[in-house]
Amino acid sequence: MAAAAARPVSRMLRRVLRSSVRSCSSGAPVTLPRPGEPSQPATEELSRRRQFLREHVAPFSAFLTDSFGRRHSYLRISLTEKCNLRCQYCMPEEGVPLTPKAKLLTTEEILTLARLFVKEGVDKIRLTGGEPLIRPDVVDIVAQLHRLEGLRTIGVTTNGINLARLLPSLQKAGLSAINISLDTLVPAKFEFIVRRKGFHKVMEGIHKAIELGYNPVKVNCVVMRGLNEDELLNFVALTKGLPLDVRFIEYMPFDGNKWNFRKMVSYKEMLDTLRQQWPELEKLPEEESSTAKAFKIPGFRGQVSFITSMSEHFCGTCNRLRITADGNLKVCLFGNSEVSLRDHLRAGASEEELLRIIGAAVGRKKQQHAELFLMLQDSPPAILSLSSWDPLRVQDLRHRMSFSNQVATLWKGCRVPQIPPLAHWWLGSGSLQRHYSSHRDSATNPKCLSPVSPAPATHSGPLPTSDQLTHVNTEGRAAMVDVGQKPDTERVAVASAMVLLGPVAFKLVQENQLKKGDALVVAQLAGIQAAKLTSQLIPLCHHVALSHVQVQLELDSTRHAVVIQASCRARGPTGVEMEALTSAAVAALTLYDMCKAVSRDIVLGEIKLISKTGGQRGDFHRA
Repeated sequence: MAAAAARPVSRMLRRVLRSSVRSCSSGAPVTLPRPGEPSQPATEELSRRRQFLREHVAPFSAFLTDSFGRRHSYLRISLTEKCNLRCQYCMPEEGVPLTPKAKLLTTEEILTLARLFVKEGVDKIRLTGGEPLIRPDVVDIVAQLHRLEGLRTIGVTTNGINLARLLPSLQKAGLSAINISLDTLVPAKFEFIVRRKGFHKVMEGIHKAIELGYNPVKVNCVVMRGLNEDELLNFVALTKGLPLDVRFIEYMPFDGNKWNFRKMVSYKEMLDTLRQQWPELEKLPEEESSTAKAFKIPGFRGQVSFITSMSEHFCGTCNRLRITADGNLKVCLFGNSEVSLRDHLRAGASEEELLRIIGAAVGRKKQQHAELFLMLQDSPPAILSLSSWDPLRVQDLRHRMSFSNQVATLWKGCRVPQIPPLAHWWLGSGSLQRHYSSHRDSATNPKCLSPVSPAPATHSGPLPTSDQLTHVNTEGRAAMVDVGQKPDTERVAVASAMVLLGPVAFKLVQENQLKKGDALVVAQLAGIQAAKLTSQLIPLCHHVALSHVQVQLELDSTRHAVVIQASCRARGPTGVEMEALTSAAVAALTLYDMCKAVSRDIVLGEIKLISKTGGQRGDFHRA
């Protein structure tokens, strides 16, 4: 029995030691060194790898083992560059330039490479994209992969739009694992993030996966500050009665060529938020080479995980390789280095030649992805102090939990939320008037004004004013006001704006026929987000922890206009007038952006403060 176990090891070592060097080219067929030629610089690297293999003899391919001893048994294959969504953190609205079809891997080439990797020790393949389920022959590809001896897991990462329709066939073909991307449980926000409709199709796909027995069904949620970090508890609540593994992924804050940490919510900050609600949260044992830190709430069917790619990277145990849709091998997601396996395949490279190319690429894999290393070196406080940034909350905990319970109830009944909690819409009888409000109960009011209005303020005589600019010091320089000694009081401010669209754009907005999507929903969400980010936009504004933001939009058919009203509430030493004004202004700008393809003759105006209450200077109400 020991001799039988040693045979594959001996074969593997003979194959490693047979060749003195490995050479690789990313754009031309491999050429082997001629007899008598001097050794290449790669010899030292190869010697180190041989030494490792001698000390850690195991039946695993040397070609897939790097110089740090990491064995790459997990292969991700991109089936297409195309996607049927346009997620804001992934690609521009118009999409990205696509590789010509002739340069993409054919089905046979995909299967040839998969067969080779599985033969060398890969036991898990995940199909990705773009969106893999828009590839016409995806079911056949899964079926062909299922026949590969030694392949234990075939997974897919999908946006879920086509999942409910294709999953029964995919399951019969051999699909064994599913990851579904979903960044929000609010339908209106979903449309805002992905710039397409389809929230309920994704929910149907998740339900279908549960119905067909997949356990767990993994739900990937990229957490972004100011956009969806206030939904963490809602996502976790779903795991109470459903076999879901909700995976919160740290946003990789790379904007162009600059690292942008403002959008990133760290693993520690997310974990603290969850533990405030569920102190009994338990950490589960970590699987070998797992990228996720898993937790479970006692009594819940599902679990929650964190992908800490930024704050606590997992390079040391990385076992992943990637093949892009055009046939390039990437040994690191962050690295720019790629090797074209497609070119070598089409040039007639043999299996041994392909293995040497793959082995050389794996051998060059760095201990840690360089870009992240440089970022951490340049900006260590960015990650270390992120937990001290107070997340901006729009709704209090009771509101969020009531929504969590509502979502869980709907799931148990095999239904999905039908009414966006941030965007109820009302259709007046006999007309096509559309009204939007961010207040949860706004549907009860035909004017779409909140039934819970700010408490009316009593006038206290003439409004106190200052004869000096408070943001200018005695030397005439800009200065931030010190509010440290001011008492905390309840502050409420209401601001408005008007957008004159003109008849053509107005009709399209009224009938929700704009190609970009629902302009009122997008403008409403933009207004809410702007209120939360005011201190980042207006230099001398203090950061305010808002307790409530409400944005209302009403169509005025007589003027072909949209009337915007934004109200903000907080308790603190400084007012929220700027938050309300910024909210209204940005909502107006967003309407212009949504409609500018139809008309450039749009006018933004009447941005003004309607009222403010609280503070030492008294209340203000515009006549």
